[in-house]
Amino acid sequence: MRADRLVSLVLLLRRHGRMTADALARELEVSTRTVLRDIEALSVAGVPVYAERGRHGGFALLPDFQTTLTGLNHDEALALLVAGSRRGAQVFGLGSALASAMLKVVDALPENLRDDAAGAAQRLLVDPETDLLSRRVAPEELSDAVVAEVRRAVLAGHRLRIRYEAVGQAPKWRTVDPIGLVTVREQGYLLARRADEDRTYRLSRVLAAEELDEPARRPDTVDLDRAWQERNARFRTGGDKVAVLVRVKPSRREHLVGTALAVCAEETDADGWIRLNVIFQDSRHAEWALWQHAVDAEVLAPQWLRTTLHERAVTIAARYARPDAPPHRPARPDRGRAGRQEGY
Repeated sequence: MRADRLVSLVLLLRRHGRMTADALARELEVSTRTVLRDIEALSVAGVPVYAERGRHGGFALLPDFQTTLTGLNHDEALALLVAGSRRGAQVFGLGSALASAMLKVVDALPENLRDDAAGAAQRLLVDPETDLLSRRVAPEELSDAVVAEVRRAVLAGHRLRIRYEAVGQAPKWRTVDPIGLVTVREQGYLLARRADEDRTYRLSRVLAAEELDEPARRPDTVDLDRAWQERNARFRTGGDKVAVLVRVKPSRREHLVGTALAVCAEETDADGWIRLNVIFQDSRHAEWALWQHAVDAEVLAPQWLRTTLHERAVTIAARYARPDAPPHRPARPDRGRAGRQEGY
């Protein structure tokens, strides 16, 4: 909306002192021409913005144009700024709104508090994109339009139609009563009810969404943290789901995680391989997913899955063996030159 953009423009000038039209256009994600029109509109409205020409020129506000937000102490302001660095808002399609809100909070603080809190916030990092082992945290790719529609239905208390692609199934439409939204490890989830049963939907698998003009059948209040914990516990123990302890090469981690329903635990072994505790839909799903990784993954438990994969490998090897081939024997290492060893 233009009103929000005008406010953001004023706050940018308040924060940076002087900015060129090109710099403002980049920050506001609009054209330079739009910035110039907005500057003119602000001047007409009585906002004391003026232009300075020359190599180091740009637009600026008169020094006495400011607002003040009182009642916040240093720790409270710092908490707001640190909270604003969290990426959960990105999952729910609120990243730009959060950035705009934090800009307004910083600008409205008294000058001494603003400088202290902003400086301290630079010393704290929440949810970095990589860990100490240089594994990048890859957030899900979500459709802004779909997430916005889901969010509106959740907040308005309306029923919701979603086109959902469950694991191993063709996409199909479902009508649900949304309860709330949860983000965990950069993954977004919709908690809902369908046919009087609790359901949990992964936002990245929602291909389309439509808010309905009818009230959702849900309680007036909800303890979202408790609801999530209860569903998480049921998910790990209910139905035919299979929990697998597996070691996988770091380069294959994302692919393996992408085929699983959930990751319950993760750690890195001394040799650099990643040890995961993952959940699969059933035994066939687990066998199919792990077979794809061949020697790039090793199932540690359960034993029946190790046996199944071993028997499958033996069958495949026998089928493709040459009738006249001698029995396979491990090759002796060539001590005269360096050789390449494969396996794990």
